[in-house]
Amino acid sequence: MLGIMRKYKESVVIKVVFVIIVASFVGTIFLVWGEGGSNSGPKAYAAKVNGGKISLEQYQRSYYQLRGIYEQLSGKSLTPDQEKQLGIKKAALDKLVDSLLISQEARKMGIKVTKDEIVAAVAAVPAFQKDGAFDFKLYQQTLKSNRLTPQEFEDGQEEDLMIKKARQKITDKAQVSDDEALAAYKKRNDKVDLQFVSFSPADVRGEVKLTEQDLTAYLQAHQEQFKTPEQISISYLLVDPAKFTGKVTVTDEEVQTYYQRNIDRFQGKGGILPFAEVKDQAKADAIKAKAAKQAYEATADALNKNLKGADLAAAAKGLGVSISETPLFTAVAPPAQLAGEAELVKRSFMTKQGEFGGPVETKKGIYIVKVKERKPAAVPPLAQIKSQVEARAAIDKAQELAKKKAEEALAAFGKNSVPAKAQDSGPFGFSEKSPLVPKIGASPEVMQAAFDLTTQAPAAKTVFKINDRWYAIKLKNRIAADTASFQQTKEELKKELLPKKQQDAIAAWVKELRAKAKIDINAALITE
Repeated sequence: MLGIMRKYKESVVIKVVFVIIVASFVGTIFLVWGEGGSNSGPKAYAAKVNGGKISLEQYQRSYYQLRGIYEQLSGKSLTPDQEKQLGIKKAALDKLVDSLLISQEARKMGIKVTKDEIVAAVAAVPAFQKDGAFDFKLYQQTLKSNRLTPQEFEDGQEEDLMIKKARQKITDKAQVSDDEALAAYKKRNDKVDLQFVSFSPADVRGEVKLTEQDLTAYLQAHQEQFKTPEQISISYLLVDPAKFTGKVTVTDEEVQTYYQRNIDRFQGKGGILPFAEVKDQAKADAIKAKAAKQAYEATADALNKNLKGADLAAAAKGLGVSISETPLFTAVAPPAQLAGEAELVKRSFMTKQGEFGGPVETKKGIYIVKVKERKPAAVPPLAQIKSQVEARAAIDKAQELAKKKAEEALAAFGKNSVPAKAQDSGPFGFSEKSPLVPKIGASPEVMQAAFDLTTQAPAAKTVFKINDRWYAIKLKNRIAADTASFQQTKEELKKELLPKKQQDAIAAWVKELRAKAKIDINAALITE
């Protein structure tokens, strides 16, 4: 799910402000800039941009709308961890900041919006249309139900139109040159042949030498990997509700009530079975339920009577049961006698040493537990786990060494030297959909880098990791495609490249506005 959303993340985030307005009129209001609500106290705003304020309410609307878009893409609700991975809170606030910056710049550019343009924009909102035409009564009703005045909404529309006009001015300046079109043509039709060198940790494992000092430092830096889990041992007693069954009686009324409350348990092929047919079964079940309740109450009473001092022996004597004990165990590896008793294990680890825990009711019965011993999680001395530390440190060091050797090979490529064990990929063409580089593997990064290399700068700028190997690459040869057909396809290619050029122009413009702006972000909103 996250993979799908990341795939569309940029296109969605870039257009989110405008998509929301087209899809639903309610989105417009978060573009109405001002001092926000009447919040008081420190940071009673989402952000301040060159003196303009984005209110907490505007941020909340932007955040919920953006989250809704991602949930529509995935078809599922997002968990807090997924939201954090996608950076939804930051993206929502960033878009508001960017929009405010553009709005402020639009005014400096002298951009105006006419009343007729606002009227046309309002009339075009689907939420205000009935049978395909603008309905003034529906407009008023919809705004009222969302606690908006016409003036507020129309101010938002004006702001939106101003932002669109400002963006349009920037995109209108973006043009794809003949040289850019030719470069794209060559990229799609040329073929390249690479020289490359690769190293994996396995290749260099024999060169890794670790001293005692290295192991000590590694253990210090990776304590969580070697920390032993917390352990406890417990004493407990178990009350079996079956022992109370012979002491329990139920009236006909109680049986009837049990049947009604648990009617879904009495299903036959044709549906719910009538009470008369299942009366005996209902009675037996009602007795079991009543016995379980009495067993729980008796256990709870014994626990409370002996709570002071946590006298488990006295509680066991009062209930007529014996005490069992366990050896030390961890939360993920309980002893065989507690197999399947996840709730009991969980409660045991939550109980302080020397105190009672419970009652804990499970399928086996009702428990009272007492923690005998607790050994906290700890990092053993290096001497005890030296082999484990050495094995993991060797893996990490081999990974580092493999990368270092690839970087050394890349440096050699940069000096027009051919490192030992260099290989040729053989000629291949560019592909975004199937970025398979011969003898190297599938890698969009290597594919892109390969076709960005030139005879003037043949070595890549960085090494690449594919699976467990590090690669250094250099352009060996570029086989130029016949450009005879370029002139016939040039204009069509320019049209195809233009949206990306426009998008880049907007991004560069907004980046420049941000660099010059005075922006105060309420960091608590995006870090909580």
